[in-house]
Amino acid sequence: MTVLKTSMRNFFAHKGRMALSAVAVLLSVAFVCGTLVFTDTMNTTFDKLFATTASDVSVFPKGAKSDDTPQNGRPESLPASTLAQVRKAEGVKSAEGAVASSAVTVVDRDNENMGSSSGAPTIAGNWTKNDARSMDITSGHAPRGPTELLVDADTADKHHLKLGDELRTISVAGDFKARIIGIVTFKVTNPGAAVVFFDTATAQRELLGATGRFTQIYVNAASGVSDIRLKQNVSRSLDGTYKLQTAKENADEARKGVGELMNVIKYAMLGFAGIAFLVGIFLIINTFSMLVAQRTREIGLMRAIGSSRKQVNRSVLVEALLLGVVGSILGVGAGVGIAIGLMELMSAAGMNLSTADLTVKATTPIAGVVLGIVVTVLAAYLPARRAGKVSPMAALRDAGTPADGKAGLVRGLIGLLLTGVGGFALFMAADADKASDGALPLGGGVVLSLIGFVVIGPMLTGGIVRVISAVLLRPFGSVGRMAERNALRNPRRTGATGAALMIGLALVACLSVVGSSMVASATSELDKSVGADFIVEGNQRIVPQAEKAMQETPGLAHVTRYKELAATLTSPDGKTDDSGVTAADPTYAQDLRRPTTAGTLSAAYGKNAMSVGSDYADKHGVHVGDTISVAFKGGETAKLKVAAITSDDAAIDQGARYISIETMTKYVPAAQIPPDTIMFAKAKDGQAEQAYTALKKSMHDYPQYQVRDQTDYKQELKDQIGQLLNMVYGLLALAIIVAVLGVVNTLALSVVERTREIGLMRAIGLSRRQLRRMIRMESVVIALFGALLGLGLGMGWGATAQRLLALEGLNVLEIPWPTIIGVFIGSAFVGLFAALVPAFRAGRMNVLNAIATE
Repeated sequence: MTVLKTSMRNFFAHKGRMALSAVAVLLSVAFVCGTLVFTDTMNTTFDKLFATTASDVSVFPKGAKSDDTPQNGRPESLPASTLAQVRKAEGVKSAEGAVASSAVTVVDRDNENMGSSSGAPTIAGNWTKNDARSMDITSGHAPRGPTELLVDADTADKHHLKLGDELRTISVAGDFKARIIGIVTFKVTNPGAAVVFFDTATAQRELLGATGRFTQIYVNAASGVSDIRLKQNVSRSLDGTYKLQTAKENADEARKGVGELMNVIKYAMLGFAGIAFLVGIFLIINTFSMLVAQRTREIGLMRAIGSSRKQVNRSVLVEALLLGVVGSILGVGAGVGIAIGLMELMSAAGMNLSTADLTVKATTPIAGVVLGIVVTVLAAYLPARRAGKVSPMAALRDAGTPADGKAGLVRGLIGLLLTGVGGFALFMAADADKASDGALPLGGGVVLSLIGFVVIGPMLTGGIVRVISAVLLRPFGSVGRMAERNALRNPRRTGATGAALMIGLALVACLSVVGSSMVASATSELDKSVGADFIVEGNQRIVPQAEKAMQETPGLAHVTRYKELAATLTSPDGKTDDSGVTAADPTYAQDLRRPTTAGTLSAAYGKNAMSVGSDYADKHGVHVGDTISVAFKGGETAKLKVAAITSDDAAIDQGARYISIETMTKYVPAAQIPPDTIMFAKAKDGQAEQAYTALKKSMHDYPQYQVRDQTDYKQELKDQIGQLLNMVYGLLALAIIVAVLGVVNTLALSVVERTREIGLMRAIGLSRRQLRRMIRMESVVIALFGALLGLGLGMGWGATAQRLLALEGLNVLEIPWPTIIGVFIGSAFVGLFAALVPAFRAGRMNVLNAIATE
């Protein structure tokens, strides 16, 4: 009880000093809990949607998947006669045929795409009684003919649609227009998909290209018949060419696809939360180390009157426990707020999420509180252990005397060993022959070198701080020299504070180098390999009518079609490969200059010929002249002769196996031939600008596709990588914020520790302005120390990662110096910002009271 009382007294006596550490715990726990609440809410939203849209039993074509679009752009379908067979099965209350396709684009009269900007699909189909389970027609009525359609309320609100507006639907089967005759509202949250409904005949004709077919059949059970029993009965009434699922099986399959995406989001965000926790550990260690140092005399007195080492140790750990409890509980509440903020952000981006579905599982707050407490107590263990070693004789010494003026020899040796091993692992990664072989050494090297730098940070403090001070502080005379000495006074404290900032900036530098190298490598590859003037692609395979419009564009020397086909290859060694082939026009050899290691690429577009990549050839012992068996999905099996082996030392089309369009049409039925994945074009000599304008005009009616020249393509690539990096930087900002709090806390505690010293300096003539400047300079030096270590370490990681990616064709290393220099200068401003409050408090000290402080 005495230990608890002492801990409570100390905790509340220093509550101001604990506040920033509590904020660090709060932010870290909040990010963890926010991530869990957000992903759980997303799962709840989809679960409700899947539960309400699934009938008791669903019948699909055999092999159909909920997230799969066949290569020909038309959904797999089954004959309408199947519906009559299903209705005759025992236990069937009702059954109806449905048509649904996500391989569509819907545009308004201004040619604006009605699809979601969040990546959610556009779904078109026929209106059924099953749809009425999850949606209500809130305006108008169901479609009754080919010129009428329903649209969901969320899409209507977003695009300001109303009854009577005309929409155009584009699919592989063709284009057609219809007017909005009704608006449907989801009874549960629609995660963002744009949905339109037609009458059954129109949906079959325009989406499937054939009447009398359905993509699925919804079956509902009679009273007292279970879903499993109904599935068995329906199965007996059909042959084995169909796929049957109960409502639960249907929802589970759909949930599996969504769950994989959710897991990627969850674990990525938890990774950044872990980085924030790591940075917070340094803040907590610094806080308790300084508090222990400041209370050395007090602890010595406690030892002198009978407190044991264990009691002192437990006293500090109980303080940490209180800090962890307070910070974690507040963090759980803040985490719910973060989750709601993320939901609002996603809604603004086009994915509708309702706070009514907010899901806070019991495990979430428990996990957050336990994690926050455990991390805080573990971080405080070393300072607590140091406090337990304070002897009773310390009561005779001045309080606040630092006990760790120099880093210990053992610590230095361990740090050098870890750094050396980490550096060797990075060297092994850079020297790997395969990217997969270098991934583990790269990860190990990053972790070990980071830990090594953290451990040897105090050893590096003296040299690096003196260099920074010589450049920045010496011009400020005695004030600058005092700031330098304050930063050097306690190397372990300065090293730990700088290390917190180092972690975040190292990751920023590493990702910047990798991102810039990816852009530079891709740009170099485009300049070297791409001969086409124009590239057309989009979020939907290129429908035949768009292909025709492109081919009829004036000013083009040639247009190249590019189709990806599912196929199983059997090499001469008897092994199979299911990664498919690429069919293209012979002009593709001009549009993409792929170097060959054997044979001639143009020959691969000859009759019954093909090319393979060098990796495939090496793996299976394939040579020019060998024959490969190619079994086309939905078509025949061909025996194709290898006419060329392309080099896989490239980033574009790596590993592609080419055949000609002519060869494809010989073995694949017209109904199974896929639309183009992408198309290329070359302008006639001297007509590039006119052809570009004409091509954009030709493709105007198809907004789902982008027309780019090489300059546009490079800029698009740069923008995409930039957006990804900005997202990562935003997540890393949490760790940097915690690091800034660490600098603030270190300075604040340092000011308290030096209260008497500050009073004496003021008494002998140091002005308030000079005092504030000294503290700000000290903060800037600490921030720049962490920035130098972090940026240097991060650039090393990035360069190693690029060497590894060079094995995948990313051959150019580019250091983004503007970003690196900008981050370094920004770190100085971070230091200035962090020092504002501590410097202000120091300047307001009463001189006599400060001198009288013990």
